Amino acid sequence: MTVRIAVEGDDAALLAIERSAWDAASGFPSYQDTLKDSFFERSGPEAHLVAEYDGALVGYLRLQDKYPFPEGAGVLTINGLAVAQEARRLGVASALLDAATAEGHRRGARKISLHVHSTNTPARTLYERHGYVLEGTHPNEFLIDGTYISALDMAKML
Repeated sequence: MTVRIAVEGDDAALLAIERSAWDAASGFPSYQDTLKDSFFERSGPEAHLVAEYDGALVGYLRLQDKYPFPEGAGVLTINGLAVAQEARRLGVASALLDAATAEGHRRGARKISLHVHSTNTPARTLYERHGYVLEGTHPNEFLIDGTYISALDMAKML
């Protein structure tokens, strides 16, 4: 498995992952309605680490500056991590998180943060294994399929 920065040519494969990877336990069902014809419409290739396995793109991690002002410099945020269904349990997410840590160090960041649904136990466990700790809880933040879901803030100091 290799991890690299995305390029424009990855657009179609990443869009396919985006359309299939999310469900109500991990994301927002309404998000699917907002997807356009380009994965990079939301943010460009430079904001994405992508994983390749056996010559195919199998996952991505969107890593961006968390704040647009100088006082927040050095804090990055993961605004999405998805793995293709057929590549789950192969270490793709771990490879992407390791690459995000390396990229954070390369950029001189001091912290990487992320948000995760309280109901997404596999993701929370993965993040904890990679050194992320709970920083805050937003009770009943979202109403998804008739159930209130808390949002969790997690972060890792670099």
